[in-house]
Amino acid sequence: MNLKSFLQGFGILAVVITMVPIIAADYWWIRMFDYPHIELTLLTLTAIAAYFIRFEIRNWRDYAFMVILTGCFVYQFAKLYPYTVLSPLELNEPTAQVNPETGFKVVTANVLQKNEISDSLISEMKRVKPDIAVFTETNSRWKNEINNGIGSEYPFKVEVPLPNTYGMMLYSKLELINPEVKYLVDDSIPSIHAEVRLRSGDRIRLHAIHPTPPMPQHNPSSSDRDAEMMKVALEARNSAIPVLVIGDFNDVPWSQTVGLFKRVGELLDVRQGRSFYNTFDAGSFIMRWPLDHIFLSEEFRVKEIAAGPNIESDHFHFYAELFLQPELANEQKPEPASLEDLEQARKQIEKEQEEDAEKGQNGSSNN
Repeated sequence: MNLKSFLQGFGILAVVITMVPIIAADYWWIRMFDYPHIELTLLTLTAIAAYFIRFEIRNWRDYAFMVILTGCFVYQFAKLYPYTVLSPLELNEPTAQVNPETGFKVVTANVLQKNEISDSLISEMKRVKPDIAVFTETNSRWKNEINNGIGSEYPFKVEVPLPNTYGMMLYSKLELINPEVKYLVDDSIPSIHAEVRLRSGDRIRLHAIHPTPPMPQHNPSSSDRDAEMMKVALEARNSAIPVLVIGDFNDVPWSQTVGLFKRVGELLDVRQGRSFYNTFDAGSFIMRWPLDHIFLSEEFRVKEIAAGPNIESDHFHFYAELFLQPELANEQKPEPASLEDLEQARKQIEKEQEEDAEKGQNGSSNN
């Protein structure tokens, strides 16, 4: 196969991979193509450049190929554009008049349950000094390690250690009001919900989630993940106080599901206008994308965000320094969710409930 044939073959493949996630289906082999969008966009641009440099555009086939591949690249880049520094900020920086007592630092860190090296995480938490930290994939061993390492600095805790990679812990220096552990779609996958009282006395609503990803062995569709996100989005939408949603979403910000989650919850993404801040896979230099997220309602301002250094996990932790300025909320108010968005969110929840009921019936019939 010569170079021209290879580039043309890659171009066809790039178009197919780009179009597959548009299909309104939640099968794992479709949703998986949401993840490597950055890499696919760079490869498409490389193929366009190589074709121009190496070959003359002589006939209609060449023109047609370049038009299709260029159109594919434009579509790909349009999905990534909001997460580049070329895009306007979705959440602005705090003004000079901000009350410092409304400021706080948050971290979400997937520790990797099988990782037995805890010193790196503990050292990083002592360096960053977050006011609120969410730890995912925490089993009993990780609970003991984190508690022994930094527990004395955090008077407010919600700990749900589990051996199934969905354990979760919430540590806070700020008062937690009526914290709850919920199992929104599965009795083995917890989420943590609480009101938080800031040093200024203001209250915010916190949702910490870690929905399950679509996987061929255990969860061949994304219905559980999508339904959990939609349930949280509807709660955020109905909140009378500012909202913070944080955690490992097992999804990328440009996916259809995250887009719907944002619109339904009327939430804003700390990444938009700043950068990708890829948090997974820490073990790969090339195949990385943002799976850990911080979403906020319009009352917040963002001073700084960062992806942390290697803590021996397959995730980098995600950090943000936030301030509350509700008097300026109208400057960055999200578009209201459409009736179609709300209907789609409810359908995703109903689909998960129907699948869950069907599993229960099949389980009963097998007994």
